[in-house]
Amino acid sequence: MLEAMSTPPLRLRLPIVTDEEQVRAAESEFAGSGFIFALGLQPDDPFDEWVERVRAHERGEQLPDSWVPSSFLLGVIDGADGDVVVGRTSIRYELNDFLVHEGGHVGYGVRPQHRHQGFATAMLRLSLARLEERGITRVLVTCDDDNLGSAAVIEACGGVLEDRRHRSDDTIVVRRYWIG
Repeated sequence: MLEAMSTPPLRLRLPIVTDEEQVRAAESEFAGSGFIFALGLQPDDPFDEWVERVRAHERGEQLPDSWVPSSFLLGVIDGADGDVVVGRTSIRYELNDFLVHEGGHVGYGVRPQHRHQGFATAMLRLSLARLEERGITRVLVTCDDDNLGSAAVIEACGGVLEDRRHRSDDTIVVRRYWIG
C-alpha cells in the first residue's frame, strides 16, 4: 500500500545564534530575486547583534524609520541535526502607508529547495493565528501579481482579492488580499 507523503510539522520561532549558517544561506538563495530573506541583516553584520535587533523589533524597540512592531520568525522543521530552516515570515502588528499599499500584515518566503511541500500555507496559517492572538482578525496579505503560487496560498487561507496596485516605484503590480 502506498502512503501519501506528508509535510513535516512546521514551527515558527525567533532566530537564534546557531541559525546563522542557514539564514545566511537562505539570504544568498534569494539574492537577485527582489525578496529579502533576513530583513535588516547586512553581510558584515555580527549575527548575534541581528538576532538581538529582531527581538527588539518584536518589542517595538529600535525600529528603523518607517518600520512597525513586528515578529520576524523562522519556519523550521525537525532535521537529523536539529532544526532545518525552510522559510521565514514577517508579521506586522500595525499597518503604515507603505504596508497598506503594498506590504500587508504578513510577508513570507520559502527556500527554493522546500517549495511545493505546503510550508508556505503552514507559515501563513501560523502567522494568522499569531495575529489573531493579538486581536488582529482582518489581515492584509499581498503578493506580486505574477506570483501565482503565493496567490494560491493566500486564497487557500481565505484571502479575498481586493485589488491590484502598482508598487510605489511603479515597477510591479501587487495583489492585495484581505483575510477575515
